[in-house]
Amino acid sequence: MSATRSPEQIEAEIAAQREQLAATVSELQEKLDVKAQARQRVGGLRERLVTPDGSPRPEAVAAGAVLLGLTVLLVVRRARR
Repeated sequence: MSATRSPEQIEAEIAAQREQLAATVSELQEKLDVKAQARQRVGGLRERLVTPDGSPRPEAVAAGAVLLGLTVLLVVRRARR
């Protein structure tokens, strides 16, 4: 930068720095917004588990049944000990 800047150049640099700072603050707010992140993850999970018409996907039902069966098996084995 040259030592002889016009007031317009200085104002333009300040405006650019303000915009950059505002963008940085917005990015930080997005990263710190836990509720929004949770909503995004739930939405992504819902997209993978439910068909567009709202019914559960067969592979999701099968995975749930397997998990339920394993849980029951573990509970029964512990109860027998």
